[in-house]
Amino acid sequence: QVRLVESGGGLVQPGGSLRLSCAASGSTKHFNASSMMWYRQAPGKERELVAIISESGGNTDYLDSVKGRFTISRDNAKKTIALQMDHLKLEDTGLYYCRAGWGDYWGQGTQVTVSS
Repeated sequence: QVRLVESGGGLVQPGGSLRLSCAASGSTKHFNASSMMWYRQAPGKERELVAIISESGGNTDYLDSVKGRFTISRDNAKKTIALQMDHLKLEDTGLYYCRAGWGDYWGQGTQVTVSS
């Protein structure tokens, strides 16, 4: 069993920044050999993949609308991943989830609200 716990969400004005974190615990033996992902779901919309990072952290990819503003990173020693979000826009509002690249493990989500 794997537990993923997100943190760092909150209310921020447009143009502001937030840093999300996700900590894995439990049966994490696959963590260092697996990609990790951030998803988000806005009200009334489908969940979408925001960012993905390879097992070593050497390769990343992003949703087009967040490229150049968001940065995904990971610390394999600590079994954590992060999402640095800069220049936030109203449309970035949503519930942000961490997902493991093995099995079907998801965190409970952390709310990000961008509002003036």
